[in-house]
Amino acid sequence: MDILLTHGYFLFEDEHERQVMKPYPPLGLLYVSSHLKAAGFDVDVFDSTFCDWDAFGQYLEIARPPLVGIYTNLMTKQNVLRMVSMCKAVDARVILGGPEPPHYAEHYLAHGADIVVIGEGELTLAELIPHMQQHGLSGLEGVAGIAFRNEDGQIVRTRTREQIADLSAQPWPDRAAIDLERYLETWQKYHGVRSISLITARGCPYTCTWCSHSVFGETHRRRTPQDVADEVAFLAETYRPDQLWYADDVFTIQPRWTKQYAEELAQRGLRLPFECISRADRLNEELVDVLAEMGCHRLWIGSESGSQRILDAMKRKADVADVQAKSKMLREAGIQVGMFIMLGYDGEDVSDLEATVEHLKRSNPDVFLTTVAYPIKGTKYYEAVSDRVYAGKGWQERTDRDLGVSGRYSSQFYDHATRWMVNEVNLHKVRQNGGGGIQQQGRLWLNARRGRLGMRLTQRQRENNGEEAGAGRGWATDERAVEGW
Repeated sequence: MDILLTHGYFLFEDEHERQVMKPYPPLGLLYVSSHLKAAGFDVDVFDSTFCDWDAFGQYLEIARPPLVGIYTNLMTKQNVLRMVSMCKAVDARVILGGPEPPHYAEHYLAHGADIVVIGEGELTLAELIPHMQQHGLSGLEGVAGIAFRNEDGQIVRTRTREQIADLSAQPWPDRAAIDLERYLETWQKYHGVRSISLITARGCPYTCTWCSHSVFGETHRRRTPQDVADEVAFLAETYRPDQLWYADDVFTIQPRWTKQYAEELAQRGLRLPFECISRADRLNEELVDVLAEMGCHRLWIGSESGSQRILDAMKRKADVADVQAKSKMLREAGIQVGMFIMLGYDGEDVSDLEATVEHLKRSNPDVFLTTVAYPIKGTKYYEAVSDRVYAGKGWQERTDRDLGVSGRYSSQFYDHATRWMVNEVNLHKVRQNGGGGIQQQGRLWLNARRGRLGMRLTQRQRENNGEEAGAGRGWATDERAVEGW
């Protein structure tokens, strides 16, 4: 074995994930695997999703991999730190990649990692593996796209590596390296459908201040419609999914490409229901009709706020009225609307939250998810509030979700605000649909009033550098789905 590839997502270790039960394979890791195998490397993949710690430990003891590459993100940070220690115990050298490590390279290197990959992993690992086989950790200064600690103990960041230009020349993800059927069976068991994921592009050129671009940068590179359609045909024949999840940042960013892709699918007689994410400004009536014909049953819009002032501060380049209009357009075409809402962005006040509630009532999404803004290191948002960012825990015990921002409303305030928002919007939905009954409407009304009262009682509280936890709490309390009736 030249390298073991793995990740830190252990489904059954995460209470929120156990409740949701919508796992997808680590596509980025599987792309790296297929690339390395095509280049002639001997690669193994340990998919931790359905495993436990004992299984990972036993694998390491038996396989004794000389080199381990671990995909790392905010959600898996603590698990990855534990995995690094386990890998070092069997004398493996450890390379970390993904969106999380680049901006905390010195911390990860101090906690046992040998190298941090900055950006895409395929080309970097293809150069690193033979280098380390021949020279170990010496001479790494010449390898682009990495960070490491030199012999003097200093952190060295090498020159930026160029991104892969032709994504269609890349092999598809190495799904055969994992038990993909287990994912499909899990979806079937808990949600009644077999769902599979794929991506058609890498990178997002938009300027949202809170969004991380640490892996793919701010460019946008898209596969050809023919290549993606070929992959869908392969997936349909091999795995028999009931639906697809296009994991692109903005699926319809290029309307012409979307139409060409729709034509490719139609020529192959492929029409699989799917979900995707897009932006309101990248939709029009013609394109919405194309999506409906393709089988889109739900489209997620990153609305984030109903306050135009806050959207402009985020550099979201979105218009509140346009989001409302496109939401109506989607629903009229038979496509459900999902919406992401972010509370707590810098400068937000109660009037902005009130605008967001009115926006949700007007947009009438079928489902929306809320989260409280947290500053991810390396983003423009983090830079803007860096002098007010504080952490109540040590680095190894927290993630950026746990960072607080001094001066904004307290975590308790946003707990109440979320409660108010969820119940106020749901009450409006029930009344509009003429359902729910007096008892349900009464419960929603009471919970909304409790949330609003809690906001008033905690409105004067502000986050500070004291003992209060940051507002970027765990998914189980921050992100709440509101399904339509």
